[in-house]
Amino acid sequence: MVTIDLTTPPPVAESFLDGLPRRLALTLPELRLAAALAGNAPLPFEQAPASTASGLSGRLGQTQESTDADAYHRALASLHDPESTLVRRGLVTDERLDPSLAGAVGLLAKPALALDIDVAAGGSQVKAWHRQAGDAVATLSTCDGIVFEIAWFPVEHWAGELGRIAEIPDDLPRRESEVPATLDIAFSVMDATGEALRTGRSDLVPVLLSHHGDGAVLGPDGPLSDADAIRTVSAVHTEGRGRLRVLGADVAGSNTTDVGVVSWVLLNDGWHCLSAHTDAETPRVTVRRVEPGDLAADLAPVLAQVTA
Repeated sequence: MVTIDLTTPPPVAESFLDGLPRRLALTLPELRLAAALAGNAPLPFEQAPASTASGLSGRLGQTQESTDADAYHRALASLHDPESTLVRRGLVTDERLDPSLAGAVGLLAKPALALDIDVAAGGSQVKAWHRQAGDAVATLSTCDGIVFEIAWFPVEHWAGELGRIAEIPDDLPRRESEVPATLDIAFSVMDATGEALRTGRSDLVPVLLSHHGDGAVLGPDGPLSDADAIRTVSAVHTEGRGRLRVLGADVAGSNTTDVGVVSWVLLNDGWHCLSAHTDAETPRVTVRRVEPGDLAADLAPVLAQVTA
């Protein structure tokens, strides 16, 4: 049995840090068995990200929640025995887990820096966990809680892997957006406009903007006219086709107190980053058009802050 001492950084095979990222698809039972063989290493999630029916739903008859939960458990039950599949794939020999896979599982369990990523776009959702220590990174991702992709690679490939998870689905075409490349909005305007639109009171948006005066909404060339401000701020909310959120934390110590957040929203023309700042003691939000490859750069100052 492969044993990993979780009180120290996990052992990493030399091949872990050489070449391009290595990826493996593992079912949830295979992943759990791999973790057990790697010294009972904890996985970065408490349970598979899937719907579970509540006790109340059982008394109310069949619901969408209970239907999804039943389908999920049937899918898990239909999978082959994880030990036989790992042996057949050469990932377990003589009851020992492949050393590189063991190192990746160990790094997921005992990192120095942790990223939890949630991406929703075009009706699909991906959850991913990126873990880094020293020169190595291990990642785990899934879109259904049944099949997971585990990958490990040298830290210099991390930026590319982050961009990979932010790629927009091919079946979600882009079109022109009412939101310019850069937009700076007073947070109170952004928040109140969203609430008005969610409650079907779009007629209140002009009133809200009029209470904040000039400078409440700034475009690339300065303050927007009332009509442009109403259109663009409303579009930030109504064009939403997806979102991306990254939580980053320094987990090298015993306590994790500082957590950084990067938040993107998917509008008609692609991703836009939402970043908070303060101008003359007034909270504001900058909405800036970005591409998938920009995620690492957006994360850099956030991670620098939490690891300082």
